Amino acid sequence: MRRLGTWLPVASLLLWALVAVAGPWLSLAPDRIDLSGILAPPGWGSPLGNDDLGRPLLDRLLVGARTSFTVGLGVVALSLVLGTLVGGVAALAGGWVDTTLVRMIDVFLAFPGVLLAIALAGLLGPGIDNVIMALAAVGWVGYARLARSQILSLKQRDHVVAARALGAGFGRVLRYHLLPLAVAPLIVEATFGIAGAVIAEAGLSFLGLGVQPPQASWGSMIRDGVGYMLVAPHLVLAPGLALLSVVLCTNLAGDGLQDRLDVRSVRR
Repeated sequence: MRRLGTWLPVASLLLWALVAVAGPWLSLAPDRIDLSGILAPPGWGSPLGNDDLGRPLLDRLLVGARTSFTVGLGVVALSLVLGTLVGGVAALAGGWVDTTLVRMIDVFLAFPGVLLAIALAGLLGPGIDNVIMALAAVGWVGYARLARSQILSLKQRDHVVAARALGAGFGRVLRYHLLPLAVAPLIVEATFGIAGAVIAEAGLSFLGLGVQPPQASWGSMIRDGVGYMLVAPHLVLAPGLALLSVVLCTNLAGDGLQDRLDVRSVRR
C-alpha cells in the first residue's frame, strides 16, 4: 500500500508529461468554434463540455497541459542552474564575494515573490517565454540559499581540501567534488519548484499576463469560466481539478523522493 502511494503520483506525472509532449501529434482542435455548442455540458460528443465560444474543453485542457509542463520545467531548469551557480560561488569563494552575493539574495527575498513576478511579467509583456524568465528571476533565490548552505557544510571535507591542495581549480572543485554531493536536496527542491511554477503560471495567465488567446492555459481557462459559474461550472471545475491534481501529485512525488534520498529513512 505504501509503495502504491509512492508510485501513483509519479505515474500521474508521467501521464501529464506524456500528454504534454504528445499534444502536437494528437488530433486536437482547441480553437474550433461551434456556435451550436456554446456552454454545452459534458456529453458523448464532448466529454468535458464546451466553453463560452463552443470550443471543446477537453482539447483545450490537453493543450493547456503542454503550457504548464513547458513553464514548469523551463522555470525550474533556469532557476536551478542560476541559483546553484550563485550559491556555489558564494560558498566556495567566501570573503567579500560571499557577503555581496548573500546581500543580493537578501534583497530579492525582501520583495514578495508573486508581486515581483507580476511586475516583471508586466514589463516584459505577455507570452510563455517572458513568463518563464519572470518566474525564473524570482525562483533562483531558494536554490541559491540551499546550494550555499550545502556547499558550506561540504567544502571542509578531506577530499575537497585534498583536491584544492593538489591544485584543482575553482570550477573543477565545484563541479566534481561539491555539486555531486549537494545535488540530492537540490533535486528535491526542484520537484516542489515545478508545482510552484505551475501555480504561478496559472496565476499570471488568470491575470492576463501569461499566454494570450487563443493559446490555451489552465489559468486563462479558469478566468474565462468565472463569469459562467452559475450556468456552466464545468468551465472552472475541469481546469481547476487538473491544476489541483498536477500540483498535488508533484508535491507527493517530492515527498516520496525526499524520503528515498534521506539516509536515515533508508537505514530504517
